[in-house]
Amino acid sequence: MTHLPYIAASYSITLTALSALSLSLIWRLRRARRVLTLLEARSASELRP
Repeated sequence: MTHLPYIAASYSITLTALSALSLSLIWRLRRARRVLTLLEARSASELRP
């Protein structure tokens, strides 16, 4: 009996988890950049006389 199925399953679970975490990070980063852009625009408009 070989351990190959267990090893393959372990790698696939790990890759799936890393992909899910990466996608979550990308979405959060994009949202944070949008919020930062809005805050900078608001700050710049408040500084103008």
